[in-house]
Amino acid sequence: MDEQALIQFAQQGDLDSFNRLVLLYQDLIYTHAYRMLGDPEAADDAAQECFISAYRAIATFRGGSFKAWLLRIVRNQCYDELRHRKRHPTIPLEPQNTEAEEIETAQWMIDPVDSPEDTIAQKALQQAIQKCLDELPEEFRSVVVIVDIDGCDYAEAAQVLSKPIGTIKSRLARARYRLQDCLQGFWELLPARFRLLTEGKI
Repeated sequence: MDEQALIQFAQQGDLDSFNRLVLLYQDLIYTHAYRMLGDPEAADDAAQECFISAYRAIATFRGGSFKAWLLRIVRNQCYDELRHRKRHPTIPLEPQNTEAEEIETAQWMIDPVDSPEDTIAQKALQQAIQKCLDELPEEFRSVVVIVDIDGCDYAEAAQVLSKPIGTIKSRLARARYRLQDCLQGFWELLPARFRLLTEGKI
């Protein structure tokens, strides 16, 4: 059954069809929330709330990109959480799992076939990327996550963010420049092909 058929059945109240849509998009939605919030537990909560909200509102979906529609919902969840953090700041801690053990990144991001050395390097790089994402203003972080991580095109990003395509392109260019500048501080973690391009600039 294709996506449009699943959506139509879900709009008619078929929970199984909606659950199949969840399976299609749960990794994407979690990844978006994680990159926006930088915290696995908060990302889990945002993703769960996204799908609850989507289920309640799916009758209002009027076509277009369902992916963009879901991303718009989870983006709002993330913004609510970020605003809450600003109102109630806490001392930043490293993410922890349910056993209160420190973890560096979401486990699904680690390639199980990597050697231990590669896994360590990958964790360090992912942590560096997340740190640079966290330092971006929210409007820049949103667009780079939506386009470069979630894989949306400009039109979908414009739908998610309710901004003109020209604004999307402009913000994306500025976000990429800031990320590139930030990642220079982690030069030794970058893959060799990128180090060769930037070595002389550091």
